[in-house]
Amino acid sequence: MKIHEYQAKELLKAHGVPVQQGRVAFSLNQVPEIVAALPGPEWVLKAQVHAGGRGKAGGIKLVRSESEAVDAARKMFGMRLVTPQTGAEGKIVRRILFTEAAKIKKELYAGLIADRGKNRLVFMISREGGVEIEKVAEEHPEKIITEPIDPGVGLQAFQCRRMAFALGLAHGLAKEGAALFRAMYDAFCANDCSLVEINPLIIDAEDHLLALDVKVNLDDNALYRHPDLAALRDLDEEDPLEVQASKYNLNYIRLDGNVGCMVNGAGLAMATMDLIKLAGAEPANFLDVGGGASVETVANGFRIILSDPKVQAILINIFGGIVRCDRVAKGVIEAAQSLNVQVPIVVRLAGTNAAEAGALLQESGLKFHVAEDLAGAAQCVVQVMAH
Repeated sequence: MKIHEYQAKELLKAHGVPVQQGRVAFSLNQVPEIVAALPGPEWVLKAQVHAGGRGKAGGIKLVRSESEAVDAARKMFGMRLVTPQTGAEGKIVRRILFTEAAKIKKELYAGLIADRGKNRLVFMISREGGVEIEKVAEEHPEKIITEPIDPGVGLQAFQCRRMAFALGLAHGLAKEGAALFRAMYDAFCANDCSLVEINPLIIDAEDHLLALDVKVNLDDNALYRHPDLAALRDLDEEDPLEVQASKYNLNYIRLDGNVGCMVNGAGLAMATMDLIKLAGAEPANFLDVGGGASVETVANGFRIILSDPKVQAILINIFGGIVRCDRVAKGVIEAAQSLNVQVPIVVRLAGTNAAEAGALLQESGLKFHVAEDLAGAAQCVVQVMAH
């Protein structure tokens, strides 16, 4: 789960990461009071959306007076911010973070992620802060320094010092750097994060470290342990169909294609999407209905898939291991009847009671296209869309 920058800063600040003073405006009439409460004489307005690249898109502004702040906020509120991370549709700005302006002497980078390849948390640090770290990693991988953390013993003091020295920090700054890395690690573990990133981590005019911009992602699977963090979720920043799917415990991700996919099992869903592309079409979504797909589950899946106007056909691919194929077939028939589905439906069912399921589909009186195997199903869905 993603959270906003101002929320991430509060989370890290609670563990000792140095951040600027800041306040959030949810409406224009809050701006004068916020500016008066923050140290000046310059302030920075930062659009709060779940995407990077805000500065180049007009989502970060420096102002030098209350009137400038009000004028900038008026233009920013409600604007559709389009960055490389938002896609062409962009995101609407509904919150603005106001901070005191900082004097920057040096920009650095510090991040902490769960590296599944190494089966441990890994710090990534670089002297190249303030730019896209992905671009640095691609073009100058030698500038990215990694520090894996042994899960058996946790982050050690010598590792914190080693990272501080690797960033070129000396004397008092090295001590601050070591403390900052410890604070990042503590925050990561205490809140079950999947990412903690500070970019840029700056050395300010007073020769102190400051987390100028912060990004934190939380592990959805651990939110049951953190109801306070779950409450930080901003549904306005998420795809409405994905929000709706989560209410039905469906794993749904919206894509840009025209073939709606309904599959049980994440691995099978990925394979289905690959074969759709191989056949010459594009998947419109990832949808995993889970191992116990019921009539209600299938109906909800149909409803969400058909809410996407780009969907021109639906491919259902179910392997009946735990779930019986005839039960899924009944759900597909009932859903197609109740929702009056007008797009072609290609169905491939394999496993438990697959033969009975095929007979139910053929005898339903509905125009299902029943495929024998997955490759044939992918080719069939392309053909039915062409006619």
